Amino acid sequence: MTQKDMKLNQSIVYQHAYKVPDGEFIVHTVNGGGGGGDPRYTPDPNRPPVMQVKRQGVDIIRTPTTPFHPTLTHRRIVIAKYPYNAREAADVSFLKGDRMEILDDSEPDWWRVKHLRTGEEGFIPWNFVAEEKSIESEDWFFGKISRKEAERLLLSVENPRGTFLVRNSEHNPNGFSLSVKDWEEARGYHPKHYKIKPLDNGGFYIATNQTFPSLQNLVMAYSKNALGLCHVLSRPCPKPKPQIWDLSINMRDQWEIDRSEIQLIKKLGQGNFGEVWYGKWRNDIEVAVKTLRQGTMSTAAFLQEASIMKKFRHDRLVALYAVCSKEEPIYIVQEYMNKGSLLEFLRNGEGKDLGFGDLIYIAAQIASGMEYLEQKQLIHRDLAARNVLIGDNNVAKICDFGLARIIEDDEYCPKQGSRFPVKWTAPEAIVYGRFSIKSDVWSYGILLMELFTYGQIPYPAMHGREVIEQVERGYRMPKPAMLGCHTRKATHI
Repeated sequence: MTQKDMKLNQSIVYQHAYKVPDGEFIVHTVNGGGGGGDPRYTPDPNRPPVMQVKRQGVDIIRTPTTPFHPTLTHRRIVIAKYPYNAREAADVSFLKGDRMEILDDSEPDWWRVKHLRTGEEGFIPWNFVAEEKSIESEDWFFGKISRKEAERLLLSVENPRGTFLVRNSEHNPNGFSLSVKDWEEARGYHPKHYKIKPLDNGGFYIATNQTFPSLQNLVMAYSKNALGLCHVLSRPCPKPKPQIWDLSINMRDQWEIDRSEIQLIKKLGQGNFGEVWYGKWRNDIEVAVKTLRQGTMSTAAFLQEASIMKKFRHDRLVALYAVCSKEEPIYIVQEYMNKGSLLEFLRNGEGKDLGFGDLIYIAAQIASGMEYLEQKQLIHRDLAARNVLIGDNNVAKICDFGLARIIEDDEYCPKQGSRFPVKWTAPEAIVYGRFSIKSDVWSYGILLMELFTYGQIPYPAMHGREVIEQVERGYRMPKPAMLGCHTRKATHI
């Protein structure tokens, strides 16, 4: 290629460039963009686009004066959104705000990086970082969360007036929403929401007389002056840390661990098959440990629950970390949820004081987890309040997959003599042994009765056989007492 040709190609590239905030250029490169054939540029369907740009072949050039050089666009710099302490020699520790270069992102959950401050190379959890200068790297950007979830986060008691977040619009694919915590004497603390609309020629606005070239500029302006909002934007809403699905990079596939690494600290409860403990892995990571009482069931049956939990990943399912199966008692090591079971939470914990909206939020989370199981053709067979765990901010996750089965067809028929929780089990499953997604829906209905009666026993004063007979005759539990919320004046829609 002659020098003239190189200059021509360089000019073609810059003819497709336009300026964006912070002195960057977004460049539409020819022949597929700066990523080329580099496997690190393989699109990840779960990874948001850089700078919210949804065009193919887009790279960020750091300054307008950077000379054209194809290898420069191959570097991907990310910034840490949360701190992380290395758990293995292969990991890299980092602080919030640290910059790292992506070396390999072919693993779905762990990326190999070079830490630009320390020079260390190793693995990090992918969801702890975001592309540098992207909208996802901003503390106040929460992405695709619902209005209800935004309100729940903002109304946390430690958040002062003016706490805010920006999220994707639920109605406009190109728009956003600004949610702010406000206070009024008549209403107390409450959230307010503002539509952030895109301009045709780029940029955003809330009020038509105030337009901004980027979301960052918009947030910066409203952080200095309310400009018609309910309150100046005082601080970003705190973000909960994302889920890490493995105890470490070394346990992605090999999840049998040495029981000496597990410290049992406090007994949380016990069931037919064993005990549940609060513990720590390597005296650091909080875990819940389920143990199998010797002689109660086979090792294979106990480990079946572990294999099911390890296979499926969803924000509303309790994460399985590891097992200790080489000697008795067998351990299943899983995610720790600090508020315990939903049943105990409703009866004896903070759940006793939950309002209608909070109960709906918990019900919706459980439904989301069950929808995921349905998509994976998995029937739970033991859905009940005792098998849902609660964490901070009323986060709910489904657990106890001991009776769960993957179904090839629409139904599963267990072996004769199997035992089931009668009051939660659908009639066709009890009488004919036919389990399906529909029988899980029945169990979900019983769980809703538990939820909205704050942990009352279903079919009170009836024993198992009577429940079966009455349900077959068409009997249904009476509606719970009205909460009286319909008599109060609505304060927020």
